[in-house]
Amino acid sequence: MQSLRMIENWPVPTAAAAVVRADGVVAGSYGPLDHRFPLASVTKLLAAYAALLAVEEGAVELDEPAGPEGSTVRHLLAHTSGVAFDEQRAMAAPGSRRIYSNAGFEALGDHIAKATDIPFPQYLHEAVLEPLGMTATDLPGSPAKDGVSTVADLIRFAAELQAPRLLAPQTLAAATQVVFPGLTGVLPGFGYQKPNDWGLGFEIRDGKSPHWTGAGSSPRTFGHFGQSGTFLWVDPDAGAACVALTDRAFGPWAIEAWPKLTDAVLDELARSA
Repeated sequence: MQSLRMIENWPVPTAAAAVVRADGVVAGSYGPLDHRFPLASVTKLLAAYAALLAVEEGAVELDEPAGPEGSTVRHLLAHTSGVAFDEQRAMAAPGSRRIYSNAGFEALGDHIAKATDIPFPQYLHEAVLEPLGMTATDLPGSPAKDGVSTVADLIRFAAELQAPRLLAPQTLAAATQVVFPGLTGVLPGFGYQKPNDWGLGFEIRDGKSPHWTGAGSSPRTFGHFGQSGTFLWVDPDAGAACVALTDRAFGPWAIEAWPKLTDAVLDELARSA
C-alpha cells in the first residue's frame, strides 16, 4: 500500500507498519517487520485479550470483586475502577468516572495470576501469544505497559481481532462496545473527552475529538495507542486493521502524523474495494 510509505517522513529513528484485512490477508506493510519495539500501552490490548480468555475459561468472572473496594474485573478492564493512573489509590467510586489507569491493569494482572495460580506474563503467553504464533512478543513486566513485540506478530493479533479463533465472537463483540456509557474522562495526550468511551480494554473511537485515529475512521473503530509511539486500530466498517510501531515517544509529531496516515490508509482501502 502506497499510503504506508508515509512513515518514511515521520521524525522517528525506526518505524514499521502494516494493514490487515478482515479476512487476515495483509493488504500492505512497510519497514522492518521483525524489529522488536516497546509497545507501551498497546500492551493493554494483549492483556485484555488474556483476561477475556480467563473469563471464558471460568477462571474469573467479569463481575467478581477485583481492585479497590466495590470494583470488579469489568471495572478494571474499562478504566472505571476509580483507581489512580499509576498508583493503587482510589480517586473515585467504581463506575462513576473514566480514570485511565495503569495501576488498574496491574491489579487485573495480579487478580488473574492469583485466580489461575499462573504468573500473568506466563498466562498471556500460554493463552494468547503461543496459540497465535507470536514468538517475538514478550511481557517482561507490567500488563499495562511493558510488552515488546513486532509488526509481524501484531499482524497475527490484528487478524485475530477481526476473526477471533481463541475467543467466542460474541465475547469480543461485547468487549469492543461501550461499557459504562456516558462517563467522562481524560484520554491521555488528547485531553478531556465527553464522553470518554471505552470497551473492555479496548478504546472506542465514537465521536471523540481530537483523537489519534483519522477523521474518516468509523465510530466503531477500536484499539489503543502507546506512549512509546505505537498504535493498533481495527475499523470494522472499513474491514481492516492497522498497526504502526516506532521507537520515538508519543508527542506532537504523532498527533499530527497518525491521523493523516489513518485517513490515507482508509482512502486507499476504499479505492481498492
